[in-house]
Amino acid sequence: MSNPLSHISQLRVLIVEDESLISEEIIDRLESLGCRILTVYDSGEQVVRNIDSLQPELILMDIRLKGALDGIQTAEIIRHKYSIPIIFLTSYSDLATLNRVKGTRPYGYILKPFHEKDLFVAMELAMARYHLEQAAGS
Repeated sequence: MSNPLSHISQLRVLIVEDESLISEEIIDRLESLGCRILTVYDSGEQVVRNIDSLQPELILMDIRLKGALDGIQTAEIIRHKYSIPIIFLTSYSDLATLNRVKGTRPYGYILKPFHEKDLFVAMELAMARYHLEQAAGS
């Protein structure tokens, strides 16, 4: 499915997921799309502590994580300090969670279980939006 016109080919991706089987599946799918996986963290604290050194171009974020920070809180911290697109990849679709997520201005929201094509489309659109916003100075 890799395409030379793709916005995600060689994209530096940080995965934030607390379930190792799911993170392995995400890695396999991202690698098949031509992405570069920086690392996988299972807590928001790890992300906040190491984001400067990693410099991801995109973050795939689960909502339930290990530690005190959930994915939404972690995304809020990142949004206030960095300009990094975040796509939530989660099992939660209840209204309360969706309302909390809206405040983080996410670039996408994918429900688990997901298909590679769903991931590809969400990432392509997220990166296209990000590049348009950067060009417009948003």
